[in-house]
Amino acid sequence: MNEAAGDLTDRIAAALNRQGGGSSDFDLNPGTVLPAGRKLRPAGVLVPVTIASGAPRLILTKRSSALKHHPGQIAFPGGKVDAGDKDASAAALREGWEEIGLPQDLPQIVGCLPEHETVTGFSVTPVVALIHDRFDERPEKGEVAEVFSVPLEHVLEAENYIIESRRWRGIRRRYYTVPYGPYYIWGATARILRGLAVRMEGECG
Repeated sequence: MNEAAGDLTDRIAAALNRQGGGSSDFDLNPGTVLPAGRKLRPAGVLVPVTIASGAPRLILTKRSSALKHHPGQIAFPGGKVDAGDKDASAAALREGWEEIGLPQDLPQIVGCLPEHETVTGFSVTPVVALIHDRFDERPEKGEVAEVFSVPLEHVLEAENYIIESRRWRGIRRRYYTVPYGPYYIWGATARILRGLAVRMEGECG
């Protein structure tokens, strides 16, 4: 590991160790009333930062427009924790392999962000990992339309986040977005990234 990679690892690790609770899709909608006794399904997503080609870049996916749930949206590789998964990190690594062809032994897991609750009833653990070597991206047919990357510095700048809104189930719902070029990054993905950005800024400051 070179000095720059080591410094980034240390910065991310320190940020992930900062105190702070989890996040949710309801953060900007304090009037939302959630069902009492609701049970959330565990899930894990990979927040993969590649440093294989110079400046750090965050790898993301664009979901297929043919999917029933969240068609065409920008997302992390990830999904629900299956019975064969040891934990959320194992699920994230497995999904990384299945969705984008990322070998499970390639990511260097730095740590995890606090859990994020989604409107679809999942408790998502974001697993932040560095990727030091190149790999052959292989979008999963039928689920992933595109694998792309954005500069890490773009999503770590809290000022790049915008609050927008739309009607959802008859209610006006507010959410974060962090657009980049043709990619409209919003919802849970943007909220999780903003949580990381705030932690990184706090660590640097």
